[in-house]
Amino acid sequence: MQKLLVEFGMGTSLRRGDYTQAAERAVRDALWHNSINLAELFGFDKADMRITLDVGVQQPDQVDADVLRAVFPYGDVTVSVVRGGLDVPRPEGTGNPTIMANVALSVGFDMEKRT
Repeated sequence: MQKLLVEFGMGTSLRRGDYTQAAERAVRDALWHNSINLAELFGFDKADMRITLDVGVQQPDQVDADVLRAVFPYGDVTVSVVRGGLDVPRPEGTGNPTIMANVALSVGFDMEKRT
């Protein structure tokens, strides 16, 4: 795969303590930065996009990767969730922390398969 674009995003779950929600918001933030018109530019179908999503949160096992894949309307999406991001405790010390998730979204194509 030839990687052609990398974009970054950050998302939060302010009160619910939901790692998937924070990660999904980070994905949408990354997508908001770029319309990802690469398929047309290189003469590929959008379904040919190879999307690699790297997600960093403090509790990776709490992220539903299928929810993140569902954000993308097309392309072959690979999700990797690792320990990262940040949990910010509440000032009063009670309740769920504010969760911050970071993502790196890479898009590419298998350039060798193009005819």
